[in-house]
Amino acid sequence: MKKVFFSLFILSISQFGFSQKDPVVMDINGEKVTKSEFLQIYLKNNNDPKYDKTSLDDYLELFKKFKLKVAEAEALGYDTIPKLKKELEGYRKQLANPYLIDSASNNSLVLEAYDRFKTEVRASHILLRVDPNALPKDTLDAYNRIVALKKRIEKGEDFSSVAKMKNGSEDPSAINNGGDLGYFTAFQMVYSFEEMAYSTAVGMISEPFRTRFGYHILKVTDKRPSRGTIKVAHIMIAAGKDIAKETSEAAEKKINELYEKLQKGEKWEELVTLHSDDANSVKKAGELPAFGSGTTQRMVPAFEEVAFSLKKDGDFSKPVKTDYGFHIIKRLELKDVQSFETVKKELQAKVNKDERSKKTQASFVLKLKKSYNYSYSGNQNLKWFVQNIDSTYYLGKWNTEKLKTNKALFKLGSKTFKQNDFANYLKQNYRGVRREEASKLIDNQYKNYEKAAILKFEESKLSDKYPEYKALVKEYHDGIILYEIMSDKVWNKAVKDTSGLKKFFEQNRSKYTWSDRIDATVYECLNNEIAETVFKMIKNDTINSKHVLDIINKDSELNLKVKMNKFEINQVSYLKNNSLIVGVNPIFEYEGKYYVIKVSDIIKPMNKEFKEAKGTVTSDYQNFLEKSWMDELEKKYRVTIYTDVLYKIGEK
Repeated sequence: MKKVFFSLFILSISQFGFSQKDPVVMDINGEKVTKSEFLQIYLKNNNDPKYDKTSLDDYLELFKKFKLKVAEAEALGYDTIPKLKKELEGYRKQLANPYLIDSASNNSLVLEAYDRFKTEVRASHILLRVDPNALPKDTLDAYNRIVALKKRIEKGEDFSSVAKMKNGSEDPSAINNGGDLGYFTAFQMVYSFEEMAYSTAVGMISEPFRTRFGYHILKVTDKRPSRGTIKVAHIMIAAGKDIAKETSEAAEKKINELYEKLQKGEKWEELVTLHSDDANSVKKAGELPAFGSGTTQRMVPAFEEVAFSLKKDGDFSKPVKTDYGFHIIKRLELKDVQSFETVKKELQAKVNKDERSKKTQASFVLKLKKSYNYSYSGNQNLKWFVQNIDSTYYLGKWNTEKLKTNKALFKLGSKTFKQNDFANYLKQNYRGVRREEASKLIDNQYKNYEKAAILKFEESKLSDKYPEYKALVKEYHDGIILYEIMSDKVWNKAVKDTSGLKKFFEQNRSKYTWSDRIDATVYECLNNEIAETVFKMIKNDTINSKHVLDIINKDSELNLKVKMNKFEINQVSYLKNNSLIVGVNPIFEYEGKYYVIKVSDIIKPMNKEFKEAKGTVTSDYQNFLEKSWMDELEKKYRVTIYTDVLYKIGEK
């Protein structure tokens, strides 16, 4: 989510009142921030809070800038921009979901999820994509096609072959895996898919069903007890599906050499550091996030199978091939499925956020009806819709011009929901509706409307009922408009304002310089013996780096790496403390590797051209624009800081 950028500034600000007992810390443009409110914010954003003057002043300055930017965004109407309102509404609904469920009924879903964690399902599927808002004819077409594919399989055709064929599955991976998804448990698939997989017997093919991706059929190929959660490390040599055969063979040769070294007792950590191509894990000795039951993390089947086949912690596998390259996998830790009491809280949080929680909304709506003294008066007042709905409805062309009344359908609390409300719902929710007789259509749509209206009514009350919800909505509101105004005033402006950027560069040209550089070929050698051989070879100016690489790596791809470039000496760790001259320099060792460097030229410090410094200049120009903008805002808005309150913020 793009708002993560503002984790320092986007603060859960509960809108508390203020009084003499809760003094004001700061007043920005008439908006008062109380001591209790500021303390809550300060503690949330400081794991080790300090209450000395310097710490409080520093934090208050950041908070003031944040509040000034939000105030300006609101003054300029950013919170009224349609796309931002739509984005906020989407987040608001996500935040509301945990408050619009029946907590008691949700407990059964938590138990269901835990039970599923204890069993892993392996299934293959065929997908025909359908947009959630597809026209009825497109929906029907996809449904008929998935039914036809199912019939072919039932008549004896192989599921995998049907999935792979030209008019088969529209899941891009099917061409390689025949639709096989490997093993999975709860929360690793969308809930409707998970539900169908767990309710289909091994060897059977499901009825067609729909998810947000489209129509599926699935075949359950196996069910087994959960293998638990595993944590592994790996050494990876990259070799994607589309690389040249020669490159793939070199990668395979390299991984096999690494495997031999491990078998001979060489240290895992050193081999990872020296040779693994996975930049995300190389700094952690190849360690990957835990995966398996109880996690949302999944690995490709080939990787998972090998990982779980390792017998004990510390064991490592033979090289295994995936679509990403070659791996050696080392088992770090295997955990069985934990007890229900241990994972209950975590499961509850997942269920509340998952689409499965909607199953409990029916009982929740019943409770709301009782709470708000629901009364129904729609029997007679729905008849007009039954009598006037026609086939144009399914095309989105039906209108309600003939509706001359606006009678009540039901009442909830002090709010009455009327015919026009239902008419608007019908006009907005025609996509994907099944063709059926008028009375049944209206009955089904009314039930959907009433449920949606009651939940929306309750959603409108959440800010008053739950301060934490109100704070979260405020957080997202501020984050959305703050990101947008920063893009306009600072980030994108710096990129688009090319004349301003170049002018800024010219005015500050002396800041953008190259330090001492070398134009060189760097030979990174596995050991000193190889380095000595390379040193002797390159003393002869007639031999080029490719020739050296071919000879040295004839027996092992691990022996030598070659880099040719202009290197800024103080930016390259292994060059910093070496006095280099033009020509072949003496061998030196750095962090277990041996280097031979042939310098073609030593380049003295000089000014950078604009294109050479553009990245740094853009960043500096953004900082300049932001500072100038902040100076304007501080002049525009009145800011009052009550230091006598601020410096006592840590007192009880």
